[in-house]
Amino acid sequence: MPDLLDELVHRVLPVLVFLVAITVVAELSEIAGVFEVASSTAARWARGRVWLLWVLVVVLATASTIVLSLDTTAVLLTPVVLTLARRLGVSTAAFAMTTVWLANTASMLLPVSNLTNLLSLHRMQELGVGVGGFVRLTWLPALVAVVVTVAVLAVMFRNDLRGHYEQAPPHEPHDRLLLVACAVVCLLLGPAFVTGVNVAWPASGAAVVLLVLFVVRDRTHLGWRLLPWRAVLIVTVLFVAVFWLGQIGLDDLLASVSGGGEGFASYLQLAGTAALAANVIDNLPAYLALEPAAGDSPARLVAVLIGVNCGPLLTLWASLATLLWRERCRARGVPVRWWVFALRGLVVVPLLLVACTAALTVTA
Repeated sequence: MPDLLDELVHRVLPVLVFLVAITVVAELSEIAGVFEVASSTAARWARGRVWLLWVLVVVLATASTIVLSLDTTAVLLTPVVLTLARRLGVSTAAFAMTTVWLANTASMLLPVSNLTNLLSLHRMQELGVGVGGFVRLTWLPALVAVVVTVAVLAVMFRNDLRGHYEQAPPHEPHDRLLLVACAVVCLLLGPAFVTGVNVAWPASGAAVVLLVLFVVRDRTHLGWRLLPWRAVLIVTVLFVAVFWLGQIGLDDLLASVSGGGEGFASYLQLAGTAALAANVIDNLPAYLALEPAAGDSPARLVAVLIGVNCGPLLTLWASLATLLWRERCRARGVPVRWWVFALRGLVVVPLLLVACTAALTVTA
């Protein structure tokens, strides 16, 4: 039990601090109108062309996921994009799938893009690989993941992305200073996250800066609701459960299934096992359960990340971000049928696993 508690404190506490801080940054940025202004600007730049608007949303969702994490894209960008799509009279299905797929598949590049990446970075640092080494291993698989996702979406929704829409009036923020400040903070977080310092520090600093600004400019939006209590509880329970299951044999079982060694075939077997586990038990516990199977190989750790980041597109519970995305879709009146979600996932997940694993073989 002492070993379990020590492991939880050293590995989970920094992850939870980052989760709370980045959620506060994202929530305050949403209140300030950052996402609304960005989406409205995209609609204006697209000049009434649906396909160009979709491309700009792809860029926005990818950047949001990489810098502010997949949960930001799933929870905050999704309702803004769906509201915009409804206002413009374009397909909500195409834009909804775009945000949830990219929330998952665009989360490979930086440690902050996904909580699984943060967990992996802890292990990589034990192996002598820092943030720079992490990015050197993940940049090509991350690029391939986005390209494959966008290509499949473009083909799948090709009919919905044709045509034109009427221009909507630009969004006017309620406080331009807060808007600019939040936008600048979000832009500065990207470079800060690759400096090598513990990512909880810049995220916490950004959260404090924005909280102070809101205290001065607009206290009405401050409250305990900014904190992701439910997400923290779910993540904590998942961590405790998987650590305990690992001690009674889950780690050994998954290690026997995922194989060993280096090279494309070995990485693909491990990534496939991770994807299957993520769709059964959620991607966070799946990563922790499969981390021992990676051994002392940073490349095999990335193979696990390919599986748990790009694979959770078959079941709605495969990642916390997908569950939160479904809630946002329902709140906006956009139906999400589990079997449709799964069938679409069956198209893209095998392509992602093979293509990203091939890319990993090049960077490893």
